[in-house]
Amino acid sequence: MRFLVKQKIFSFGDNFVIKDDEGNDRFVVKGKVFALGDKLRIYDMQGQELFYIEQKLLRLLPEYTIYKSGQAVATVKKDFTFFKPRFSIWSMYGNYTIQGNFWGMDFSILKNGRQVAQVSKRWLSFGDTYGVDIADDEDYAFILALVIVIDQVLHDDRHNNR
Repeated sequence: MRFLVKQKIFSFGDNFVIKDDEGNDRFVVKGKVFALGDKLRIYDMQGQELFYIEQKLLRLLPEYTIYKSGQAVATVKKDFTFFKPRFSIWSMYGNYTIQGNFWGMDFSILKNGRQVAQVSKRWLSFGDTYGVDIADDEDYAFILALVIVIDQVLHDDRHNNR
């Protein structure tokens, strides 16, 4: 299934609306304002929290933990690389890796070596906008949580650390 992840520009904190390929709202992501590190929550359209994302502070490379119902279900770590961004993920859903291109605009999400999602960031848009194609047998909200971590590490942090 294809999703469109679009960050709201004029809002406090990181806020995303995630739509399906037919333009229907599917998920909402809300970031906590005035927090140390990134803290984001993914909700379904009924307001039920699906995942909570928290940045781990005081790490050499960025690291995030993803929680579901208060339990850690994944740890996302940015790998040390010179040109192409790469992430390693431990999760209860399987072993994932994320590999990006030189510009950090296109990514493949692999599960146990098999591609399960493709992510493309729009070059010219107000706010960060991503197209995400996810295999039908994957947990859509979990894969979208990984996409949000990519955005936090590669795109938001560039602006926040100046």
